[in-house]
Amino acid sequence: MKLYGIANCDTVKKARRFLAEANVDYEFHDYKKKGVDEAALRAQVAEFGWEKILNTRGTTWRKQPDEVKEATANEEAAIALMLAEPSIIKRPILEADGRRLLGFDLTAWEIALAAGDLK
Repeated sequence: MKLYGIANCDTVKKARRFLAEANVDYEFHDYKKKGVDEAALRAQVAEFGWEKILNTRGTTWRKQPDEVKEATANEEAAIALMLAEPSIIKRPILEADGRRLLGFDLTAWEIALAAGDLK
């Protein structure tokens, strides 16, 4: 199981706390330390769509020049921006046995844990 995110992100901290309290073993992939795994990002985009993974509500997006925002109108442009600016990726993203969860929704994560999807 792998958790993608940024260590100092409050939502990622909640997810990590949840996994620790549930005694779930996982590998943490910190975008700030390890960069973005392009193959993993492309698989995540294929599942969720780039519009859901590109975090347009955060500070990193708001700080982007208008030209960059306007140019980010398709999947390839969004992926290029996310590879260059990891903080713009919605987080966390949890991958476990081929299943992915985007963002931390306590109820969804509890359901996945109860169903045995988080091993």
